[in-house]
Formats: sequence, C-alpha cells, structure tokens
Amino acid sequence: MNAFRQPEDYTTQVLSSSHSSSKPVAVVIGSGFGGLAAAIRLSVKGYQVKIFEKLDAPGGRAYVFKQDGFTFDAGPTIITAPFLLEELWQLCGRNFADDVDLRAMDPFYRIRFSDGTWFDYSADHEKMVEQIKKFSPSDVKGYEGFLLEAEKCMRLGFEGLGSTAFDSFTDLLKAIPSFAKMGAWKSIYSLVAKYIRNDKLRIVMSFHPLLIGGNPFSVTCAYALINSLERTWGVHSAMGGTGAIVKGLVNLLQERGVDIRLNAPVTKIRIQDKRAVGIELQNGEFISADIVVSNADTAWTYKNLIEPQHRKHWSDAKINKGRYSMGLFVWYFGTSVRYPEVPHHMMVLGPRYKELLHDIFKRHHLSSDFSLYLHRPTATDPSLAPEGCDTFYVLSPVPHLDSGTDWPSKSEAYRLAIAEVLEQSVLPGLQRHIVSSRVMTPLDFQDRLWSFKGAGFGLEPLLLQSAWFRPHNRSEDVKGLFVVGASTHPGAGVPGVLMSAKALETVVPHAQSFHT
Repeated sequence: MNAFRQPEDYTTQVLSSSHSSSKPVAVVIGSGFGGLAAAIRLSVKGYQVKIFEKLDAPGGRAYVFKQDGFTFDAGPTIITAPFLLEELWQLCGRNFADDVDLRAMDPFYRIRFSDGTWFDYSADHEKMVEQIKKFSPSDVKGYEGFLLEAEKCMRLGFEGLGSTAFDSFTDLLKAIPSFAKMGAWKSIYSLVAKYIRNDKLRIVMSFHPLLIGGNPFSVTCAYALINSLERTWGVHSAMGGTGAIVKGLVNLLQERGVDIRLNAPVTKIRIQDKRAVGIELQNGEFISADIVVSNADTAWTYKNLIEPQHRKHWSDAKINKGRYSMGLFVWYFGTSVRYPEVPHHMMVLGPRYKELLHDIFKRHHLSSDFSLYLHRPTATDPSLAPEGCDTFYVLSPVPHLDSGTDWPSKSEAYRLAIAEVLEQSVLPGLQRHIVSSRVMTPLDFQDRLWSFKGAGFGLEPLLLQSAWFRPHNRSEDVKGLFVVGASTHPGAGVPGVLMSAKALETVVPHAQSFHT
C-alpha cells in the first residue's frame, strides 16, 4: 500500500543546461512555483541562473507523488489567474496552451455543510443567485453589494498592488489610500457579514483565505479579491495534474539552458561585507553568485540559512514573534472504485466553524472535529488513477507545531477519524475500497519542506503581516538577497506566488549592471 516510486521524468541529478559564463550568476534556492517563475524572469533579464532543490524532483509544495499507479499532486490544486502562467511562456517565446491543457471547473467548489446541505460555487451569476435563494432569498441583494466590494478589492489590491515590491516605506505610504478604500483593517468575515445575514452563506463567501493560510475572522478583507479573481478568470485544473505545469516550467528553463540541481539542500547563504556572495550545500560545496534568490520558506531562510549577525531586521526574536498560518494534515489515497457524485473540489465542513478556527489559529489545539477540503482530480482527468479507480487527497487545517501535537503517534488515529467522516458523508464504503495511502503532517512540512513551525503558508496574511509588513522581496538585511514564494509579498496561492516573481523583477538589478 505504501510502495513509493519517484517521478520518472526526474531521475537525473541535474536537469541540464548549456550556459554562458560571461553572464552574472543568480542562484535560486528551491524549485516551487515561485522559484521556477523567478528563474524564468531572471534568465530573460540576462542572468545565468542555477536552481538548487532539496528534494529529488522539482515543484516544492507542488511536488508529485506517484504510488501504486496513482498520481498525487502534493500541494496546490487550484489554478486561478492563468494569464500569469501564460505570461511566463510568452517571455520564452512560447504558447502556454501548447504545453499545458487547462480545464475550467464548473462548479468551482461544492461547499457541503454537516447537515448534508450544500452550495455549488461558480462564476455563473444566475446559478449563484439560485444557490443563494436555496438558503436565504433575502440575501441576494446583499450578495450584489458584496460583489462590488470584492471587485474593488481586486482592482486596488491585486491589480494595483500585487506586483509592487513594497521595497520602501514610501511604497507603503503610496498604498495607504488603496488600503483605506478597501477598509483593509476589517476582516473578510466582517465584510461579508455586513452584506449577508445567513450564517451558511457567510461561510461560503468568506472561506477563501483558508486556501492561503488565513483565518477568515482575522485576515484583512482585502482578500475578498480572491472572490472577484475567480469570477473574472475562473478556476482551472491541469490535465495530468498540477505537476504538468511544473513539468512545463522546467522544460522552458531547460530550453533556456538553466541548471536545476536536485537532491541539493542549501544549508547556508554566505555573506561577505553585508552582501550575499553564494550558497553552501549540505555536502559542503560552495557555489558563488552575484545574487541569491530564496524560494524557501522565508522564516526558515532567515533563521537557518543566514547567521544572526547578518540579520538585524529579521532577528530570531522577530521571527519567533510572528503569527504563522495553520498547519496541514494531508491524506493522499486511491480507491478501487469511482465516486462519480463527488466533484473535483469539495469542502466537507464539520459541525463547528468559528470555534474550530479559534482552536486552530488562536489556541493551537488539535480538535477532535475538523473541516476538510476533498480533492478528486480524476473527476476531470481519469488518467491520474488506474482504470476504474479514483485519486483523492483530503486536507484538514490543523494547528502548526506550536500545538505540541505528537504527530508520529496521533497521525494514524487522525487519518482514521477523517476516513470515518468521509465514509459517513460523501464516500460510502470508503475504507474497504482504499488501495493506496500516504499522509503528510505539519512535522513533514518542517522536516521535508523546511517550513518554520511546520506552517503551510508562512506568516498568516493579517493586515500587519501583509504588503510592506511581510518579508520584502528584496532583503531588508542583506544586499544581493531576494525572496519569492508564499511567505513573502504578496502571499500564498498560485497567483500570489507567481506575482511575487513579478514583484522580484522590479527590484533585482539589471544584469548589465554587473561587471562581465
């Protein structure tokens, strides 16, 4: 059941290149979406790019497990704002659609409540109104008002500020009017509650921050932009899984002569005269660089890769004091039968909502109940499982490692509790049909992905941990050091991570500025 084989596409140690030694060298730590996107942009800007990846295959959190004939995307499964991917292909003179087949989801998600009722969430306005009427006809007008707020947040937050690097205090001052217009000091739940009265509909319209590591009762209402982003650009899934997008990005880099070195954990960023001059690998090897870009977890980068004397701003005390996103318990499983009634994306909510989130984010307490995200990619692409079978993963938000949970001893009992809930609700007969299984806990996020506190998304996207207050794309402490990915600005989620690479591009020096 737990037999594991590596992805066949990445059996070599170095994914290969031919490069010009006359170009300035940019070293990229990590090959998640942020690292791959940054590498493409740096390559186009004239850098000789070298990527160093801790794992045995590219992808970072978007790693792919192949097991027992099933293909499991380890992390991100929801693709919005596909134009950000198309842009990377265009920079390389290629057409995204030639390499990756995206399929639009309809509905985007099914949100199922513990009493068995559900809401099918989509971009179709008429369908959304009908869904709202099932629960509360009087909230239709309020929904229209909320949509206007969400569109304003997308215009001001995503389009206006997403690719701004917030490199200086001046950038923050310029953004304050936009924050004020969005009322960014309010939580997204309170914004929704202003317009919608029904408790279930309030959950439906405010759950999105959980997809990027935030508590809807605490996260700034600026993240209402996700609602508008999805309505404008849709929600998509890639045929072959999210790993097909990673493979496409890797192919672009190979064509551009960019090295991707696998099984190469970076253990130190070497600093001389307050400037990053290269990296050291776990095996002791040193690789010099003109600039270093970390796609690793930012808190981990500062705390574990940079010696304390070089980071006055990101001291251990400041890192430890931050409020971090929840942890993730993810169970990947394959079944010997198909469940055609289950859509591609489904939220299976438990009996508690606000109280459960309080346990996770505030008390750091592992509760006996849970709410789940159930992913069934074979609803769209049956090739991800053997014939007649289904591929799943189910994700349960849990506290990060400050909870003190003994995951090695608790993991199996927690998995069984999830299996029982799924069997009783949406997957009848599940436990006798499981033929492949593996789990990841916050401990795996810490040990395998080097995520501080085992948090799934870095700092929680609170107002005072966003934009200028989030770790900057250009290091505040070290010259020549830059960061991309979920734990820097603008934040988590595939669009946010890809936008971080765009923001990075605005603060990285031109390649021509280095002596050749």
